[in-house]
Amino acid sequence: MAKKLGTKKEVTIEGVKYTFQHPGTEAALDIQDRAVTKTGGFSSKKMAEELFKHVIIEPKVSFDYFDEHDGFDEVFEEAFTFLRT
Repeated sequence: MAKKLGTKKEVTIEGVKYTFQHPGTEAALDIQDRAVTKTGGFSSKKMAEELFKHVIIEPKVSFDYFDEHDGFDEVFEEAFTFLRT
């Protein structure tokens, strides 16, 4: 059986190595639920905040970080895909 909780993945984007850590299946679903708006739509901003806090463990990132570094879209997509697998 594959283990998700605590599984790590490293990716290099724009010359920066990012480390992702899976929070587990239940936490992943909680994260996805928190990224839904009151009208039922998906909020990319809320999802990015959740990924920053719970999935991308190194380096610590934020919107301010990505104002100074390239690669936001690629990091977001990689982290989101990792969360859902």
